[in-house]
Amino acid sequence: MKLLSWNVRGLGSPRAVNRLRHMLKTQNPQVVFFMETKVRKKGTRGGLCLAWKQEVSVNLQQFSKRFTGFYGSPYEYDRDNSWADLKNLYIEERVPWLVCGDFNEIMYGFEKKGGIPRDERRMELFRRVLLDCGLMDMERGNLPETNIRERLDRGVANGDWVEQFPDVSIQHLTHSFSDHCPLLVSTERAKQGVKEAAFKFEAWWTMEESFEEEVKNIWESSSGNLMQKLDELKNGLRRWASRIQDDRKTRKAFLTDRLAAERDDNNLAELIDTKIQLNLEIDKDERYWE
Repeated sequence: MKLLSWNVRGLGSPRAVNRLRHMLKTQNPQVVFFMETKVRKKGTRGGLCLAWKQEVSVNLQQFSKRFTGFYGSPYEYDRDNSWADLKNLYIEERVPWLVCGDFNEIMYGFEKKGGIPRDERRMELFRRVLLDCGLMDMERGNLPETNIRERLDRGVANGDWVEQFPDVSIQHLTHSFSDHCPLLVSTERAKQGVKEAAFKFEAWWTMEESFEEEVKNIWESSSGNLMQKLDELKNGLRRWASRIQDDRKTRKAFLTDRLAAERDDNNLAELIDTKIQLNLEIDKDERYWE
């Protein structure tokens, strides 16, 4: 499952909405939590949004046993109330708990670059609150790329949650309209391997004698609707082309060796035929690169 947490700093402009739509299409999270949406009823500030896909079961309560979207007060005088709210959500029983959002506070001095240094007492208080709630920081990503950089957005979880999702990863995504980085939480290990390349029809295929017969055989042996048969044809031609290319490499090496053989009247016709075949293979290579 993927969860996206982001202080969007307002969604009142078409550009912000377009950027958000692009982010959702790219990352495809199952749960999203947005802060500072600045909806009309809230005026120019505030606003929270929690949304999820149908396949996800979410129960909105005073607290959640698995996930809490947290937005700490941006005002120093009200920070104690934010920490009190977080503590009120904590329960001592062994329940997996993940908290993500904009805490509006950093844990250590090195998490801020530029500007006035943070008060050590405030950072110590923040660390103490997380410790009291059994929460630990789960990542050390790059700081947001602004003139003054602070790690205000983070994900924290207790040991039970981390134990239940040992392959969890958290990353700060790139952005273009907010001065806060989107926080993407994925509970599954990223799939390794090379991304499948887009299918492309190669002109040199038509120069192979077996091409038309191969297309016919793949098509007639495929089942399903039109799109499924086309997909089978695509995959079949890829496998066929791979075999052909491997055979061509071997064939060109063989023909080249034959041309290097000693010439006489007896093998002259054979050498001419070898030249024609080798030139045909080279023509196929040139057609491929063209």
